[in-house]
Amino acid sequence: MQRSQQTLALAYARVLHLKRFSSSAAVASADAPKVKLLINGEFKDSSTDSWINVTNPATQDVVSRLPLTTVAEFNAAVQAAKDAFPAWRATPVPTRQRVMLKFQELIRQNWDELAKSVTTEQGKTFQDAKGDVFRGLEVVEAACGIAPLLMGETVENVAGGIDCYSLRQPLGVCAGICPFNFPAMVPLWMYPLAVTAGNTFVLKPSEKDPGASLMLADLAMQAGLPRGVLNIVHGTRDVVNNILDHPDIAAVSFVGGDAAGRYIYGRAAANGKRVQCNLGAKNHAVVLPDADVDSTVKALTGASFGAAGQRCMAISAVVFVGGFERWREPMLEAAKSLKVNGGMEPDADVGPMITPQAKQRAEALIQAGIDQGAQCLLDGRGVVVPGYEKGNFVGPTLLAGVQPHMDCYKQEIFGPVLSCLEVNTLDEAIAVVNANPYGNGTAIFTDSGSAARKFQHDVQVGMVGINVPIPVPLPMFSFTGWRGSFVGDTHMYGRAGVQFFTQPKTVTAKWTAPSAAGSAVACGRMPGLDRVGA
Repeated sequence: MQRSQQTLALAYARVLHLKRFSSSAAVASADAPKVKLLINGEFKDSSTDSWINVTNPATQDVVSRLPLTTVAEFNAAVQAAKDAFPAWRATPVPTRQRVMLKFQELIRQNWDELAKSVTTEQGKTFQDAKGDVFRGLEVVEAACGIAPLLMGETVENVAGGIDCYSLRQPLGVCAGICPFNFPAMVPLWMYPLAVTAGNTFVLKPSEKDPGASLMLADLAMQAGLPRGVLNIVHGTRDVVNNILDHPDIAAVSFVGGDAAGRYIYGRAAANGKRVQCNLGAKNHAVVLPDADVDSTVKALTGASFGAAGQRCMAISAVVFVGGFERWREPMLEAAKSLKVNGGMEPDADVGPMITPQAKQRAEALIQAGIDQGAQCLLDGRGVVVPGYEKGNFVGPTLLAGVQPHMDCYKQEIFGPVLSCLEVNTLDEAIAVVNANPYGNGTAIFTDSGSAARKFQHDVQVGMVGINVPIPVPLPMFSFTGWRGSFVGDTHMYGRAGVQFFTQPKTVTAKWTAPSAAGSAVACGRMPGLDRVGA
């Protein structure tokens, strides 16, 4: 274990020009290490003149400098993937699976180092960061058993002496565009399934926290992934446009915000690419009067304020059936008990938001809710954390009396803010959820099986939890957001993910066996079948 961690530290040093990756080291921007590109199996310095800073959200210290990949460098990455595709596609499926088996072993051995990178660049607590890595690891484990999902179908003798069968074959070069909020998990949602299915890949991590992607890529190559199968480029809008426009890229996966996702979907689809885009969310919990108070409050608190609310499956609105009054004090007490601190601090429950701009937006939406009539039971604005005075912190915030017309409800705050609504019946609660344009996740808390069954049947949301606050499916299923939370061809990971990264080919075959005399054997018809056609 220790040797593997030392190996990973050296790998990250190679990626960033660091002797040792440190979450506490403060460096001037000009002296910050440079993030490298990964092209054709080599970590390379970019020749660009344009760089942006990667900062620690808890301190504003500059962690590294990220290059805006040049057009020539981007084209070289795509070409490396294109060149690697024929040999990788021809590599037997069990061999590709064995690479993933080794990859998951290396991820487990270096779990803490990966999580430290996530906490340093993204800000979430160390325990949340370990969960970030683990949920991606689960998809790598699923990729180890991809073979059944690549199987086709056969119908023998569809006509006289003719068989018909289907195959699933890889697309070619695929690409992934990642968000800031899960810098380990989301890349692992994308390329492990894609490459194990026989594709090659170009990954663009978030420009805000690229470190985990680079560390994982180094581990993937240690696991045996050949040169050119996985490539990494960096940048913002220009690099995204290059991905969407390049004729050799067959498919694009995206996770992120609404505006970017719809733009990506429209432009990539117009260029004939297969596209899957997971977009924004407004995830509701519905709490019935018979729900257990202690377990429900604990679940809501973690789902709302964990990861500083910066996850697309966070519970950001709770609909209390029968009124909020009996829940007010338990919710308030639980929210107040959470510790806001730097992510590496052992007592941290809530870390910083990703940028000062994200913090300002969340605070503005809190104020908008107050101005429009919501009661602020707990105000997380203005939090100052000793030792992290420059951090982008917003504490847990609890808004009561929220109505659907309020901005704090209509918009995805993407921060540690929970809006509480009240209705009289379960039908009214379902109507509230269904009237919202998003359809990512939802949950119901109840002791009634019939109420839970009615909810799961009637609610127009793609992922439903029953006494489970964040119902993210394990990777034997797929991540199935609905309505305004998804645009694209098929969903991510699971069977749908494999289908996204492969295409069916149907073969109709006739092999005529010669007779003993050398002439073809005729395919006869049984008596009585003359009336059924050819």
